Amino acid sequence: MRIELSPGPALSTLFISDLHLSAERPAITALFLDFLRHRARQAEALYILGDLFEYWIGDDVANQPEVRPLIAALHELTGSGVPVYVMHGNRDFLLGPGFEQATGCRLLPDPTVIGLYGEQVLLMHGDTLCTDDTDYLKFRAMVRNPQWVQQFLGKPVAERINMVREYREVSKTATAAKKPEIMDVNAGAVAAAFQSHGVHHLIHGHTHRPAQHTLSLNGQTVHRTVLGDWYEQGSVLVCDVDGCVLETLH
Repeated sequence: MRIELSPGPALSTLFISDLHLSAERPAITALFLDFLRHRARQAEALYILGDLFEYWIGDDVANQPEVRPLIAALHELTGSGVPVYVMHGNRDFLLGPGFEQATGCRLLPDPTVIGLYGEQVLLMHGDTLCTDDTDYLKFRAMVRNPQWVQQFLGKPVAERINMVREYREVSKTATAAKKPEIMDVNAGAVAAAFQSHGVHHLIHGHTHRPAQHTLSLNGQTVHRTVLGDWYEQGSVLVCDVDGCVLETLH
């Protein structure tokens, strides 16, 4: 998929990811709501590159009390004329048409190439770049299987919540035992992404290691921007005609 954004007067495009919103972290939820109602209102567009929610067990939970204010705030933002694009993460890959309808957001495939102020930019969540984490990739393939998804969504809400909590506990144990480098992107996978899409800038999240990397690839300079998570503070990449800058929100 390709999306073109044209430069606008004094406008910027915002990129965020890995908010992991949940009832257990009300301060971050409040920060995000404030971000939507103020900073994002001045943007040309907002891109959320995965893991907006700590988990999403199906669009039928959009009316749950802890989710309803977030859905309403996103709807207010898109209703004000700011387009919001949401990419699936590894925690909220079950976001579907019901979420789009309730919020006015548009779900993006992973990967997606956009035209950003004259530059072609590749957007990804980033988990598929972590090719050294083979156990995770096997699990990812299992839960993305359409048959698994159909069976999961057919279960009662309470059972789905319990299943997710069990998966989270298993994941925490497995993550603690892994070397940090295994859970980071693989250099070969990054190079392949640049080459297959013919771009010079990649923006992704997932690894929770915010940074702006400059690389040399086949004699050309390319840039990889890693978005930060929203565990202790907010993180946003602000792009305009002059370039892109990572900012921290409190």
